[in-house]
Amino acid sequence: MICYDKLWDTMKKKGVTTYQLRELCGIDSKTVRRLKANENMETKTLNKLCAFLDCRIEDVAEFVKDTEN
Repeated sequence: MICYDKLWDTMKKKGVTTYQLRELCGIDSKTVRRLKANENMETKTLNKLCAFLDCRIEDVAEFVKDTEN
């Protein structure tokens, strides 16, 4: 599964809050909740995050092998 835990670490390192994601990056609160729950995300959203945070995709998301399957 794709995990977004690295996003929160990157945001913390850069001093970015979820409020700033919503207000300055244009990510709505529903999308923030989906990111926190590691749910499916559109690539355009990932692109927005990387552009806003000035980072690479590896700083936002990572593949974690699903041990349930």
